[in-house]
Amino acid sequence: MSPGEQAAPEPLLAGVRVLDMTNVLAGPYAGYQLALMGAEVVKVEVPRGGDLARRLGAAADLNAQGLGASFLAQNAGKRSLTLDLKSPGGKEVMERLVRGADVLLENFRPGVLERLGFGWERLRELNPGLVYCAVSGFGADGPMSGRPAYDQIVQGLSGMMSATGTPGTGPLRAGFPVADVLGGLAAAFAVSTALVRRERTGVGASVDVSMLETAITAMGWGVSNFLTTGVEPSPIGNENATAAPSGTFAAADGALNIAANKQEQFEALCALVGAPHLASDPRFARREDRKAHRDALREALEEYLALRTAQEWERELSEAGVPAARVLSVPEALGLDQVEHRGLVHTLPFPGDGERELRVLGSGVHVDGAALAPPGPPPTLGEHTAEVLREAGFSDEEIDRLCEEGTV
Repeated sequence: MSPGEQAAPEPLLAGVRVLDMTNVLAGPYAGYQLALMGAEVVKVEVPRGGDLARRLGAAADLNAQGLGASFLAQNAGKRSLTLDLKSPGGKEVMERLVRGADVLLENFRPGVLERLGFGWERLRELNPGLVYCAVSGFGADGPMSGRPAYDQIVQGLSGMMSATGTPGTGPLRAGFPVADVLGGLAAAFAVSTALVRRERTGVGASVDVSMLETAITAMGWGVSNFLTTGVEPSPIGNENATAAPSGTFAAADGALNIAANKQEQFEALCALVGAPHLASDPRFARREDRKAHRDALREALEEYLALRTAQEWERELSEAGVPAARVLSVPEALGLDQVEHRGLVHTLPFPGDGERELRVLGSGVHVDGAALAPPGPPPTLGEHTAEVLREAGFSDEEIDRLCEEGTV
């Protein structure tokens, strides 16, 4: 280290060991967030298959290798241990792993882990300080708790789909697994919070995350309006039900989002596009007037917006304090100078092939001024089995026996 340089700060979850027994997306996403924060995450997978996400993605060749894009996206920096929890040897291994862990994260259907001999009471007996987090579609109890759930099922049941699209196209699911991601974020937040209490008291916690309830809470004002006033959210396309002009407009070369939600923003917008008279038009003069005549206002504004490109309007409106931005594709979004400046995308060695590169997303959170990057590439299936078992106190002879028995 050269003079004047400062050592990198210690990661926020340094020293925290997580047993990640999750599959596909919501659970693995939670484990990935913890890994980005510095936790040591051991991914516990079934032998001869592993996480189903290993076989999910756009590239068939990667799926066949057990390195599907879905898996690569959520598992960088983790270590992989294979374990047959149904075998006697597997239960012995699990007990040792639990004793040395800080967090156990799983997304089986409620009751599965208990039937395997590792319900909350047994886990707490093995490790009183353990933070146990179960992520499921509907929570650990209640009449729907035993149902299978995927992202689209939760989007539909939560009301999200009913409020998405237009009156002619809805109900419509979001084009990405928003319910899974929200469930994963809620789990990572809850685990981190439980670790704070454990630090103060030494007492672990059982955390029960419902994707359905998390999705409902994430709808924010849409649900709040109904609870407070009885008004249900409805699909209104790209419009903002609370304000106008606030939505997606056509510029000369493409779509432009504008959110002129405040009176002064609306007046500035009218002046900038060359239509100051719209601000005094009785149909548009006040907030409620604009909401009632949003279609006419859109038509009037688009006559002027069509004279210039979306990028030109984005720059000028933003500089004037009117929130505005182009509607971009994923490649265009990743190419934004702002995203590159913040270091969101990280380049890692490709699993099992150090001559190739893998690009993955980090976190939208910076800590002490630094972007959060995974400490290494995603693991191949069982890549760290022997290493993790040795750390748990197993001898090489015991590890060989467990391999011969098919336990690991």
